Amino acid sequence: MFGHDDNAQVAQSGAADGGMVIPDTAAPTPAETAPAYSAPAAPATEVAAETVSAGAAAPAADAPTTSDDDLIQIKQQALQQLSPLVGHLDQSPEEKFRTTMMMIQASDNQALIKEAYAAAQEIDDEKTRAQALLDIVNEINYFTQHQA
Repeated sequence: MFGHDDNAQVAQSGAADGGMVIPDTAAPTPAETAPAYSAPAAPATEVAAETVSAGAAAPAADAPTTSDDDLIQIKQQALQQLSPLVGHLDQSPEEKFRTTMMMIQASDNQALIKEAYAAAQEIDDEKTRAQALLDIVNEINYFTQHQA
């Protein structure tokens, strides 16, 4: 028990007489006592979420909670502020296309389709350009089907 490996003794005695090795079930195996993977420490918010999901009482939150309406309002304000600044970003045609598509999808602003299409046409890689053009067609389908 202290300083002795009971599982090793069982393994040796079982192997010596040709029998099957059956580990002592009372003693935990190394796999049971030590995690196979040690993840980095989780941020406090994840720890709190894990505590709540485990059935323990949630710690009192010092920060006020943000409602969905607040988040939507912040998103709309950020999109309005971002729109005139996007042209100042140093982006490749592909990055410009992805940024414009994100803005289209986040704001449902179909007026940006022309900008996304222009950015897609500037993409050098044919495979990437083809995917970008498909994305534009899908966005146009989305807008035209919701108007009917």
